Amino acid sequence: MVKSIHGKLQLKPGLFKNLQLGQCSFGKGVFAAEDIRSGEKIMEFGGSIISSAELPYPYEAEKDYFLQVGQDLYLGPSGTLDDYVNHSCNPNSAIRINKNTVELIAISFIRFGDQITFNYATTMNSNWGEFECACGSNECLGMVKKFVDLPEPIQKKYIELKVVPNYILAKIKNI
Repeated sequence: MVKSIHGKLQLKPGLFKNLQLGQCSFGKGVFAAEDIRSGEKIMEFGGSIISSAELPYPYEAEKDYFLQVGQDLYLGPSGTLDDYVNHSCNPNSAIRINKNTVELIAISFIRFGDQITFNYATTMNSNWGEFECACGSNECLGMVKKFVDLPEPIQKKYIELKVVPNYILAKIKNI
């Protein structure tokens, strides 16, 4: 749901699945408190939508929870569980951006107790927020960068899953 608060566009977070905040190698993370089937909605992200000019500098990964949701738009922290969904180069979920929602959906079966992760690069179309990756997966790419910097087979996988935002798809078609 989109609201306007103090002239800023706001998305209201929504939790669909039974989730819990827990400790992980990154500090805090979101964990499944029930099995989640592939394709199921896990949650809706919330927060204020801001432009790139409003992003914090320097970026501090421990406290700056911003998600690119448009060519020059970022979704800020909501203060809820969506702020703690961590990155993985081999994730079990992905972001799907619709007109009025930013949803996290399962892209594989998630077992009770599994940490829920998504590949941050799938929404990134700028250099803001690039960082060294420490996800620990066997497929780790070492850096989290823009979508166009992902290896082509990984790009194709996310495109086939229909989880690549239109602002990135438009850029890919223009290259």
